[in-house]
Amino acid sequence: MAIASSASAATVTTTVAVTATVQATCLVSATSLAFGTYAGVQVDATSTVSVTCTNTTPYNVGLDAGLATSATVTTRSLTGPAAAVLSYSLFSDTARTVNWGSTVSTDTLAGVGSGAAQALTVYGRIPASQFVTPGAYTDTITATVTF
Repeated sequence: MAIASSASAATVTTTVAVTATVQATCLVSATSLAFGTYAGVQVDATSTVSVTCTNTTPYNVGLDAGLATSATVTTRSLTGPAAAVLSYSLFSDTARTVNWGSTVSTDTLAGVGSGAAQALTVYGRIPASQFVTPGAYTDTITATVTF
């Protein structure tokens, strides 16, 4: 006669601690600001700076003076033929009265990250009555996010 044997199994468990530290971070991108044709009358245009920061991360976005040696953050300069200069300004409001510069807590734009892209509009203006050499004028502005 055969005897049935029972197999006995045992188990043990443990836990595995899983951790991560999320570092505050931001990403920034921007679209071009194209004024189009200027014929001595005021021209307005807009651009978008897109900022994506980790949730609850406070940030400031600054715009520098650009590449022209004569430029400041209040009066920027597009450079054209034979080093001719066409002045323009950048603002953070639709009325174009609040200058957008690069000094944190003075003339930068502040926000708080949400984890999603936040679109900030740059309002540009070339003032009237600048009779400069005809041709193409360019500048490059650097947007800096401080967080």
